[in-house]
Amino acid sequence: MSDDSIRVQPIGVIRSPHRDPAATPIQPVFATGIAGTVEVDRAYAAGLQDLEGFSHIYLLYHFDRAPATKLVVRPYLQDEDHGVFATRAPGRPNALGLSIVRLERRAGCILHVLDIDVLDGTPLLDIKPYVPRFDIRRAAHSGWQARVDEETAARRGRRDVAPSG
Repeated sequence: MSDDSIRVQPIGVIRSPHRDPAATPIQPVFATGIAGTVEVDRAYAAGLQDLEGFSHIYLLYHFDRAPATKLVVRPYLQDEDHGVFATRAPGRPNALGLSIVRLERRAGCILHVLDIDVLDGTPLLDIKPYVPRFDIRRAAHSGWQARVDEETAARRGRRDVAPSG
């Protein structure tokens, strides 16, 4: 490791009912109502001040059980290959995950969340508030995702049907 290496330390752990990667919803929108908790280490407790005023938060985490990095992947929502950076596939060069979840309540260092799509025991790297003023982009384009109809996305996103390929 060189002196200019990036070092990241977990600040807590994400708890959820998801134990099997193959059965875990692929995005929070497909995990509606699924409850979990975010256990933040006590050393970071002061950083949670005022978080309960937000309805949604971003969870940034380490895909600690991700498959090996592949630069070209076949995403769950489509039967075509795409570059990994045009997907949210977990087998990425830096194995970083991002989910927007609903913040139900805070109890000390425990955040009770809904719409969790993260495996139980996943290392938490950071939390950021979701702020519509900053985060919504009305003229955004969804690339290849725009070709996936809502029914197919919902079925595959909930893992009702295994992807082909």
